[in-house]
Amino acid sequence: MTTTSPDATAADPVALSREFLRRVRTGESTHPVASRLRDLDREALARGLDTDDARLAFWVNVYNAAARDLLAAAPETFADRSSFFGADIVTVAGRALSLDDVEHGLLRGARSKWGLGYVRNPWPSAFLTRFGVRERDPRIHFALNCGAAACPPIASYSREDIDRELELATRSYLEQEAVYEPDADLVRAPRLLLWFVGDFGGPSGAKEFLRAHGVFPKTADPSLRFRDYDWSFELGAFADPAEW
Repeated sequence: MTTTSPDATAADPVALSREFLRRVRTGESTHPVASRLRDLDREALARGLDTDDARLAFWVNVYNAAARDLLAAAPETFADRSSFFGADIVTVAGRALSLDDVEHGLLRGARSKWGLGYVRNPWPSAFLTRFGVRERDPRIHFALNCGAAACPPIASYSREDIDRELELATRSYLEQEAVYEPDADLVRAPRLLLWFVGDFGGPSGAKEFLRAHGVFPKTADPSLRFRDYDWSFELGAFADPAEW
């Protein structure tokens, strides 16, 4: 991934989010980009995030960059996961945000992190309503990396090609983490599908999601079980640089 010019990132918040992530990946100072994110004009941000594709790409990149930036500087913060996810760690257009704000408020349509994906926040802030995605895309769960060993690799997402990029991330993660046992007529799915099963349309929707992504044959109807999640700390791997 090449460096993005200041003029381009000033006009396009998605480009700015990708530059944030690029700097985290290469070990360059993130302060200039973080300052520009903080000082974004909200009208300009709204113009730049004019589609769900743009909003998805922007907030996934911001989440991954902010999380990895913090963990690289202070890995001990991961030990207290409540504080790690709940503390404000990045500011966008003057709004201080936590990882929970980005994931559950902006990317998941103001859903609770609890409640298996069925419970919506009835009073989302004006910021979340204005800048969050309109339609949930459950594939974000295979794109966000919080530093746990079970998290997917970190990639850079673009407004133009995010559907393909999310599909690639999803299929790659499921190939590694989902296990089909035909003799037992059983599929063991990543724990993420249980925690956010409502995002996938309930248990039947989760099973159909796995079927559609080639985890088991279209003619099969296995029982669904969920694997444990490996919460051990592992500073997130980046996807193949050729894919950036």
